Formats: sequence, structure tokens, C-alpha cells
Amino acid sequence: MISRILAVAGVAVTLIGVVMLLVLAAQAGFFGPVPRVAAGAVFSAVLVGAGARVFGRTGGRVGGIALAATGIAGAYLDVVAVTAIYHWLHPVLGYAVALGVAAAGIGVAMQWRSQPLAVLVVLGAALLSPVLTTGLVLLAFLIVLQLACVPVHMVRKWPYLHAARTVPAVLATFVFVAGAVLDGPAPEERVWLLTAAAAVALVGLAGTIVVVRRAPTDLTASLMTALATVPMLTAPGMYHQRLSAVIVASATAAVLLLVAVAPMVPKLREQARIPAHTAGVAAVAGSIAVLEACLGATRPHTLPIAWFLVALAFLGVAGQQRSRVPAGIGAIFAVLGGLALLNVAGPEILASQQRSEMILGVATVLGAVLALAVVAVALWCARRLPGTATSSGVQWIAASAAGLYAVTATTVSIGVATGSRNGFLIGHSAATILWMSGATAALLFGLRRLASSPAVTRLALGSGLLVTAAALAKLFLFDLATLDGLVRVAAFLIVGVLLLLAGTRYARTFAEVGAGRDSGDAAAR
Repeated sequence: MISRILAVAGVAVTLIGVVMLLVLAAQAGFFGPVPRVAAGAVFSAVLVGAGARVFGRTGGRVGGIALAATGIAGAYLDVVAVTAIYHWLHPVLGYAVALGVAAAGIGVAMQWRSQPLAVLVVLGAALLSPVLTTGLVLLAFLIVLQLACVPVHMVRKWPYLHAARTVPAVLATFVFVAGAVLDGPAPEERVWLLTAAAAVALVGLAGTIVVVRRAPTDLTASLMTALATVPMLTAPGMYHQRLSAVIVASATAAVLLLVAVAPMVPKLREQARIPAHTAGVAAVAGSIAVLEACLGATRPHTLPIAWFLVALAFLGVAGQQRSRVPAGIGAIFAVLGGLALLNVAGPEILASQQRSEMILGVATVLGAVLALAVVAVALWCARRLPGTATSSGVQWIAASAAGLYAVTATTVSIGVATGSRNGFLIGHSAATILWMSGATAALLFGLRRLASSPAVTRLALGSGLLVTAAALAKLFLFDLATLDGLVRVAAFLIVGVLLLLAGTRYARTFAEVGAGRDSGDAAAR
């Protein structure tokens, strides 16, 4: 253990010395550019050669790895200096040379079967490259390191290398992108930052897929995918034009959701072999991108429509696949859609004729109708998910409350959207009637199942009675004071008839049950 600590410390100190040779000597005017670069290259080659000799001796594994790692990382830093400081190489050629150096180092690590060697090479080069340059060229060199390690995962299960190659590129790119979000970069710089963010995400995703195809239980790979998408999810903030931000977010969502959906399609499942945890991470990251796209593509009145449509899609997939991850994402979008609907059609707006006529319209109608659809699909999805039977009562109560509000928003919005002078009043009257109709339907459904399914009966009767109480409360507390004329008369008459129907059926059903029990007891005696 002590030998390893000393070796790592030696790697760090020696690489710092190489950087000082390349940078501080240049600042102080020591030597010339050629001697500095040549000295760094020769020193790196000597270290690699010494490492190879030491590694082959008894007890020389730790020392050989440390020497070789220092030499390879030093050579990489030498290439960074030649490209970014002295500009002797065109950037594209510099990246190619750097890729060759990194690939050679990773190749040595694979030959020696040493994950520590690969990690030391990558971390040494990545952590000290910012000392040599802080421009956009730094991101390219870090992405080169990230890319050079991908082939390793085809034959080796090295989770520490996966993290070492991903974290530096992600952090540096995120810092640049976040700075651009705050300061507003020039168009050309924005293009390069977007390219870097996309490269980090794609290389990270490709590396993860390579890993999980060989090792389906490797959670580190999935976590690195989540991390690699962060700069790309931040990138839409660089654009002040809504269309550009929406395009970036939509493209990100499309790629990530394609990865998430792949295990659900039989033909793709066999070819991709993507495990559930990787698909789940891709689904969550993709849903964040969808969220950004919805925010950029809509206005306050149309935002509920977008979020409810997304919720329907996720809940539909969740119900069909019996999967909790898309169900959870769909539930989040449903809640967000509900909050967005309340923002444009809140209780204070629905209660005021003047404000309703100013704010409500066709978009609100569509949003409220979609809210009803989401409630229905959510109930269907919940019934298909394993382990949700114990919370069915809570689900029905929540669904009833959400459904009642959505019905009210729908009818009032339709009434207002027609442009009729009494549209607001007719909408509220229709809402009360629909509330009571739904309650009556639930009561009748429960009474029909009284003998065959007591559990369903209790749930249906409980929901029906709660909705009945809500309908009566609205009728007397709001409609009586707000509605007038024939609209109020119609509401009271229809609700009264429905109450009579429900009460009559309720009494007759329980009377029949009681008579059946009495006859059964008599026969027994």
C-alpha cells in the first residue's frame, strides 16, 4: 500500500515538473521552445523505457506502472503544448497525434493488464492539461482522452477507467457551457461548445453501451452516461432564440429516448442488449430534454397541452410494459401539466366570469380534455403495475379530485370559447351535472358488483358518495349564488333526478340483499 502511495505521488510530482518545464520555463525565458519540447519528449521516452525494464523485474510492477504512466502522460502534455502554446501543429493534426499517444498508452496498459496504468495516464494528462491551455482546444484534448479509452471496454471490465475518462471531459465542458449560458458566447464559439457537448455525450453513451453489452450489471457505466449528458442538457441555455434551443433539446431527447425504448422492442432488444438500469438512465435524461423542449416550444396557455401529451406517452408505455420508470416520469409530467393548467385556469379564474372570459379559450379546452385523458390512462397504468393494489383507494380519490377539476375547466372553457353571453354560466351548470352523472354512474356500477366483488363495490360506492357530496356542495355553495334563470333551474332539476335515481337503486339493492339473507337463514333453520 505504501509503495502504491509513493508511486502515485511520484507520478504527480514528476508530471508537475514536466508542466513546469513546458510552461514556467517559457514564461521565464529559459531555453528556447525547441529545447523545452525536445527535453519533454526525451524525458517522457526515457521514463517509458525505464518503466518497461522495471516492470519485467521481480517486484517491479508498481514502479514500472508509475514510470510508464508518467512518461506517457508527459508525452501527451508535450503534444498539448506543441499544439496549444507553440502552434507548431495544426489543431486537427495535434488531436490526431494526441489520440495516437493516448491509444499507445492504453495499449500498454492492456498488454500489462493494468487498470491503474490506464487511469494514471488519463488522469495525469487530463488534470494537468488545463495548466497548459484554458481555451476551447482543452475540451478537444479531453475528449480525445475520453475517446481513446472506449475500445478498452470491449475486452476489459475497468470501471475506474470509465470514470477517469468521463469525469474530466464532462466537468470541463460543463464549465465552458455554463459560462456561455451566463455570458452569451459569440456564434462561432457557441457552435464549438455545442459540438463538444454533443461529442462528450455521444462518446459517453457509446462507451456505456460497449460496457453493458459485456457486463450488464455494471452500474458505473450507466452513471457515467447520466454524467456525460449534463453538458448537452445545459446547452439549450446558450441560445436566446427559442427555435434553436428547442432543436437542440429535441435532438438530445430523440437520441436518449431511442436508447431507452430499444429494450422494449423485441428486435432491438436482441441486438442492443441494453440492461434496464441503462435504459432507465437514458429515459430520465431524455425526459429532462423533453421538458426543456416543451418549455421552449410553448406559451403558458399551450404548455399544459405539451406536458399532458408527454405524460400520456410515458404512462401508456409504462402500462404496456408494466415498468415503473416510465410510470414515474409520466406521473411527474402529469403533475407539471396539472400545475401549468392551474396557472391558466385556476379556481379564482373559473369562479370569475370576467376573468374566465379574458383568459380561457380553445387551448384551455384542449389542456383540460387531455387532463381527463391523463387521469384515465394513469388509473389504467396503476392497475397494471405490480404492487400498486394496496394504494388503489388513494389513487381513486386523487383521480376523482383531478377529474372533477378537469371536467369543470373543460365545460367552463367550452362555454367561454363559444362566445355566448351565458357561456360561463352554462359551463358551470354542465360541470355540476357531469359531476353528479359521474357519481351516479359510480354508485350504480358499485351496486351491480355488490355480490360478485365486494372490494370493487366499496371503492366504487365510496368514490360515488364523495363525488355526490362534492356535486351537492358546488350546487348549493356556488351555483345557487352564481347561476341564474333556466340554467340554475336545469342544474337543480337534473341533479335532483340523478339523486332520486341513485337513492332508489341504492335502497332497492340493499333491500334485495337483506331479503336474500333472511331467506337463507330461514332455509338453514
